[in-house]
Amino acid sequence: MRVVVAISGASGAELGLKALELLPSVVDKHLIMSDSAKVVLKKEQNITIHDNSDISASVASGSFKCDAMLIIPCSMNTLAKVSCGIADNLITRVASVMIKERRTLLLAPREMPFSAISLENMLKLSRLGVIIAPPVLAYYSEQQTLEQMENFMIGKWFDLIGIDNELFKRWS
Repeated sequence: MRVVVAISGASGAELGLKALELLPSVVDKHLIMSDSAKVVLKKEQNITIHDNSDISASVASGSFKCDAMLIIPCSMNTLAKVSCGIADNLITRVASVMIKERRTLLLAPREMPFSAISLENMLKLSRLGVIIAPPVLAYYSEQQTLEQMENFMIGKWFDLIGIDNELFKRWS
């Protein structure tokens, strides 16, 4: 399986990094970070880091068969661009390709409360098959720590893109 994780904006960027870290080692991982994601990563095994300005990167092509893309967190700017088909950087270009190719695209919008414009953009994308999954907690899994809360959200995102995991306590 091949998965692209994109990190847009700074607030909640750690969730994107943690999701990347928790992907199974058998997954071919690709990372795109926007300039505003103020995080520095060292290259790790099985991770390809792409420059967000390189719209000719392999992941930008429909022939580069990618199984899923997660944008965690997804800024309202990135959400609006994806909704309108604006592909002015690698993150939005890959998202456009995922929609065009009818492949799994998951956006984790990070702003609260959502404006009517953002909700309209989310509805439009949802109708196109994009998974809209903000980082929302559930209380049935009895999270006690920040790490458990993050694992719950990441586990739910992995469920949505078809990656088996045991990151949280499931409903019994």
